[in-house]
Amino acid sequence: MSGVETAPDGLPRCPWGMTAESMADYRAYHDTEWGRPVRGDDALFERMSLEAFQSGLSWITILRRREGFRAAFADFRIAEVARFTEEDAARLLADTRIIRNRLKISATLANARLAAQLAPGELEALIWSYAPDRADRPAPRSTADVPPVTPESTALAKDLKKRGFRFVGPTTAYAMMQACGLVNDHLADCHVRAATEAAAAS
Repeated sequence: MSGVETAPDGLPRCPWGMTAESMADYRAYHDTEWGRPVRGDDALFERMSLEAFQSGLSWITILRRREGFRAAFADFRIAEVARFTEEDAARLLADTRIIRNRLKISATLANARLAAQLAPGELEALIWSYAPDRADRPAPRSTADVPPVTPESTALAKDLKKRGFRFVGPTTAYAMMQACGLVNDHLADCHVRAATEAAAAS
């Protein structure tokens, strides 16, 4: 039984975000970003940071503030965020464009400093080293077939924690893996799944 839902445009999509109040915001993200490979240290740092801010909240809350986050955090350029001061932290706590959570802001700045100590490309290599073999993952038929955590996300979270990274537990790590294309969790009958697979193979 297919778990997709058909949108007003007639295309079958994964059911998350298909409520009337969020569909317009989610549609472009679902169709053109989610599940497609993300490369580059800064781009992956952005996704890691946004997933951490999402913890305990809905993704739509983050998605609607993403441009505000980018403006507040220097487009998530690791080298720049790593130089943020206590004054910058205070500025962020007062910035209504983002989620003003002291612990998450502190973790993002600390994570940037750790990432800045890595060699260029090392963060990307670290994260992608935990991508599972796609041949071993059948396409999910419904959201019930999509796990909240996997052995790979648990191992990635453990590795990051060992290096000092914060707010990246197994569930958050798996959400990042889904968003960044390390896995393809578009449902089997979702109209985007084939294009997402092709993007991963290119």
